[in-house]
Amino acid sequence: MDIQQILQHLPHRYPFLLIDRVTEFTAGESLVGYKNVTYNEPFFLGHFPERPVMPGVLILEAMAQATGLLAFRTVERGAKRESLYFLVGIDKARFKKPVEPGDQLELRAKLIRAKRGIWVFACESRVDDKVVATAEIMCTEQDIDT
Repeated sequence: MDIQQILQHLPHRYPFLLIDRVTEFTAGESLVGYKNVTYNEPFFLGHFPERPVMPGVLILEAMAQATGLLAFRTVERGAKRESLYFLVGIDKARFKKPVEPGDQLELRAKLIRAKRGIWVFACESRVDDKVVATAEIMCTEQDIDT
C-alpha cells in the first residue's frame, strides 16, 4: 500500500499520520509497514532539542495506526466519516531502544483475536531489524455524531 491507499483507510492526516507505506499484508492475520522518521518531525522541537528522540507514545500511536490499517483492509473498507477506530487499551508496552531522526521505523501488527467488536493485536516496532518497542493493542470502531 502506498500513501494514497493508506489515506483511503485511515482518517489521520499530517502531522499525525505516522505510517508511510505498507510492505506486507495478509487479511485477518498481519501487516508490516513503516514510518520514515525525519528531523523535520514537529515533536523533535521539544523532545529533545539536544538529542532528538521519538516519543514512546507516538511509537505506540504508529503501531495503533498499523492495527487500524490491518482491521480496515481485513473487512475491505475504508475509514467512514460517521465512525472512528478508537484505541481502547494497551497492555505489555515495552520500549527497548530510542528512535531517532534518520531511522526507518518498521511497524508489525498481528491479529490475535476479534470478538464483539474488540480487535486485539500483538505489535512490534523495529529499527535496523532490532526491536525498539512491543505492545498488545486493543481497538474498536464506534459510530460518532458528525
